[in-house]
Amino acid sequence: MKGILIFIFILNSALGIAQQAEFKFKDKTQRLGKIQEGDVVTLLYEFTNSGDIPLIISDYKVACTCTKVILPEEPILPGKQGQIKVLFDSTGKIAYQDRTIELYSNTAKSPDKIRFTLSVVNKE
Repeated sequence: MKGILIFIFILNSALGIAQQAEFKFKDKTQRLGKIQEGDVVTLLYEFTNSGDIPLIISDYKVACTCTKVILPEEPILPGKQGQIKVLFDSTGKIAYQDRTIELYSNTAKSPDKIRFTLSVVNKE
């Protein structure tokens, strides 16, 4: 009997280690077409936590201060949806823009990446 209890304890410990949070994005890449220089664009990235523990997004990284990211303030429970809001200020930007946002979280694949592309044209 004691051996069975030890086996169950070890099995539960192993299963607990395998638990993960996981992003399942509706669309990881958004293509916006053309905008005018000076416009501020808002993008929403909707996702579901398809893992089995709460998803906690702790930080993000962008290459340019023209891109701001608003993360969920609360953990996203398993099976629940959340969204990440991205603001892109095209002031001083001209031509094709390809921006990647790295999301740091408690997923196994962290940092996860989302992306958007667009073309900025001069104001006329």
